[in-house]
Amino acid sequence: MSAAVPICAIVPPYVLDRLAGAGHEPAVRSLALDTAHRAARLTAPPPTVGAPGLNRVIADAGHSQRLPGRTVRTEGHAPVTDASVNHAYDGLGDTFTLYSQVFGRDSIDGRGLRLDASVHYGQNYDNAFWNGQRMVFGDGDGQIFGDFTACVDVIGHELTHGVTQFTAGLEYQDQPGALNESISDVFGSLVKQYALHQSAADADWLIGAGLLAPGIQGVALRSMMAPGTAYDDPQLGKDPQPAHMRDYVNTADDNGGVHINSGIPNHAFYLLATALGGQSWDRAGRIWYDALTGGGLSAGADFTAFARATVAAAKARYPDQPSIADTVTASWSQVGVSPG
Repeated sequence: MSAAVPICAIVPPYVLDRLAGAGHEPAVRSLALDTAHRAARLTAPPPTVGAPGLNRVIADAGHSQRLPGRTVRTEGHAPVTDASVNHAYDGLGDTFTLYSQVFGRDSIDGRGLRLDASVHYGQNYDNAFWNGQRMVFGDGDGQIFGDFTACVDVIGHELTHGVTQFTAGLEYQDQPGALNESISDVFGSLVKQYALHQSAADADWLIGAGLLAPGIQGVALRSMMAPGTAYDDPQLGKDPQPAHMRDYVNTADDNGGVHINSGIPNHAFYLLATALGGQSWDRAGRIWYDALTGGGLSAGADFTAFARATVAAAKARYPDQPSIADTVTASWSQVGVSPG
């Protein structure tokens, strides 16, 4: 069954709004494109069953707004001279590998869906997004943002919107939308940690580290370790993410604050992963994955509903280790969410 899917972009609209308001032309153009993408809301096709294993197709949009563009690299072919193509190819592979090797999932739909991506979209386009069918990457403007293919967690984040699309189907509004964004941040971070063989203690817990151009006062788009601290820059403004429900932002903008309030469940996951120790994907990641894919979440699930699902998932997966479920409960409690 096909369904309308939201256009989920990595750079929040309030960031581009601020830049556009200051007359930054690439942001003006990017914001206009993002608005058009969201208005179009593609109808995603039913999942296509493919051959088992990884299958990637990278296209070059040639700085146009026409998708998909010219195919430039396919599965198994050698690297090309275009670094953006190779980064996209590798990032799709790293994301597939995490889901396959850790969670036993065959591509993002669980049925071998081919992973398609287009690079060099638009002129100095300041974003990257999942449109329900493919990944689309801008080059950035070189002044505020760099190449969006260069951050593997950005790629993992966007492809995870596809996983959510094919599983819980969380609404892209208010708390369900913030969960949608947070889940993408969680698994985007796990993709990076798995690719770099990092433990929870070693990880930087940043989303989009290296994406901000030199001279911008910030380290990333978001911090799961310390929401609200990723950037504080005269052009970008200050990172608005809260880490606790007492600071929850009620707003009509950004689909009800989906990129802002995602800091709360993001921080809960960080607290759980670091409390459990070891590799984040091994226990904390499995619990989040089970909660997302277990079939018990409604599309309108709020933070409390998801917290309850994670506690139930911990009890089901680790029945002989009740301390794990207790740690899940404690992690949510520390951000002001009570699983009950």
